[in-house]
Amino acid sequence: MSKRVRAPQAEGPRSNRSRQLSELLPAVGGAAFRRFGFVQSSIVSRWPEIVGERLARASAPESIRFPVGKKQDGTLTLTVHGAHAVMIQHVQPEIMERVNRFFGYPAVSRVAIRQGELPVPAPRSGRPPPSLKPVPIEMGEGLQTIADPELRAVLESLAAGVAASRGLPKVS
Repeated sequence: MSKRVRAPQAEGPRSNRSRQLSELLPAVGGAAFRRFGFVQSSIVSRWPEIVGERLARASAPESIRFPVGKKQDGTLTLTVHGAHAVMIQHVQPEIMERVNRFFGYPAVSRVAIRQGELPVPAPRSGRPPPSLKPVPIEMGEGLQTIADPELRAVLESLAAGVAASRGLPKVS
């Protein structure tokens, strides 16, 4: 018996349309976060916004584990600093409510606490990083209505870069 050889499949028609970068590249960080139990990496980066500064100083999300084949009713594992575990245990229902509100569906139904050392956050200086300089008022008037400070800062930086450039961008 001989093996059947497949003919190479023809590639679909090419299009000269512009595509988003996310369409061309895989989510680099997303795969790493999913491997460690995070569906969305933003739960790590936005933890202080989700639970508040006070609880974020005492805890950090470690992973979210879901039952096999499901994306809800998961177990959120928190790393908690020392004696703060008792405090976190008392506010578990509030933490679950806030995380579920962040996701928009009942993603977490249980919180597991693991005592350990938290990563030391980098000290924040009072001024923004050099790439996020304030935009002159005439360029940023439309950006003042954006509520998310992180998004507003990125858009202001983009507007400043566009205003500083002259002519068409050069692609090297």
